[in-house]
Amino acid sequence: MSIPKKLKERYTWFKKHSSHEDTASFAFEIISKDKHGLISEISAKVYNLGSDISSFQLWKEYDGKCHILLHVDNKSKPEVVIKALKEIPEIVSVETTPTNKKTWGKRIIIIGGGAQVSCVASGAITEADRHNIRGETISVDTIAVIGENEIANAIDAVGKLQRVGILVLAGSIMGGKITVAVKKLRAEYGIPVIALNMAGSVTKACDLVISDPVEAGVMAAMLISNVGEFNLLKVHGKKY
Repeated sequence: MSIPKKLKERYTWFKKHSSHEDTASFAFEIISKDKHGLISEISAKVYNLGSDISSFQLWKEYDGKCHILLHVDNKSKPEVVIKALKEIPEIVSVETTPTNKKTWGKRIIIIGGGAQVSCVASGAITEADRHNIRGETISVDTIAVIGENEIANAIDAVGKLQRVGILVLAGSIMGGKITVAVKKLRAEYGIPVIALNMAGSVTKACDLVISDPVEAGVMAAMLISNVGEFNLLKVHGKKY
């Protein structure tokens, strides 16, 4: 099975960079009263400063207030951005905060059956700890999901997440829509996929197949680590 061009390019870039390195942006935590057009006003303030928004997340909390995590490039000083944003009457507070990349770093996503997911997570967390002690930040996200449609939807959602370095599929049988979703994730989003050695067609669509779930987690961390010697492009297509 060939490696999609986007996966080669993205993985090469991803592998080169430390997950804890400084980014060319500042992050701000904003708490605001809800207001129609709030996003437009924030965008206009940043634009008028000659800066650009590199990431924007907004969610509403139980109290109805909007919580916003805003990443702005470093063309403007943080205090200048804060002053401009506080001119919006509905904004309650603005504070600088470390970027998600610096705090949470590169992400390993593990999807599948609960028992297998926990075993993969054990290996991934143990290996990530070794790398994080040396200055990286690799985080591990898991979700136990059953059902072809449910797993396929979860894989589709991985492509919309930030900072994902690799996906591990942990289960006993996967195919059909799941295989289609894996092919799309690799080709369109450039995210590599490891699978446990299981029944179904998904193993033929993945970059690496590993029998032992703990080893699969360990390998996932090693493959995305900036200091790890293993390179996915060299072991691609193999079974362990």
